Amino acid sequence: EEDLLDDVCQEVVEKWAESQVIDSKEKKEDELQAIASMMEKQARIVVKPKEVSQEEKQRKAALLAQYANVTDEEEYPFPDPDEHDGSNATAVNIGSEKSLFRNTNVEDVLNARKLERELLRDEFQKKKEQDKLQREKDKLAKQERKEKEKKRTQKGERKR
Repeated sequence: EEDLLDDVCQEVVEKWAESQVIDSKEKKEDELQAIASMMEKQARIVVKPKEVSQEEKQRKAALLAQYANVTDEEEYPFPDPDEHDGSNATAVNIGSEKSLFRNTNVEDVLNARKLERELLRDEFQKKKEQDKLQREKDKLAKQERKEKEKKRTQKGERKR
């Protein structure tokens, strides 16, 4: 009976091993099939080339030409801080009037600073006026206290 038991166990292990081999082959086939279907889908997708109009080509060529003409001296067209003559700097067009873009960063920063200064000036002016009004109120209140004290003193003297 022991021999039969060993034979049966051996047969079960062999059948199990065969089934594992078959399952792994099926999985590989499924994976290959999935990959093949994805490749077919990708092959079907056709990317249309982008059509660029003549105007866009000219614009691009002008930009490239504009940046190709920048020399070492023109690389930073903004005035040096040491050479600042006190006047407000404005944005400089790179190149000539043919330039398609205008750098407005400097103007924006200067306008923002100017606006901020004006707001601070207005706030300071308001505070100054409020302080002045408060001083006047304090002065009137002090004067009224003096008058009341004077009247009280006069009353007290009359009673004597």
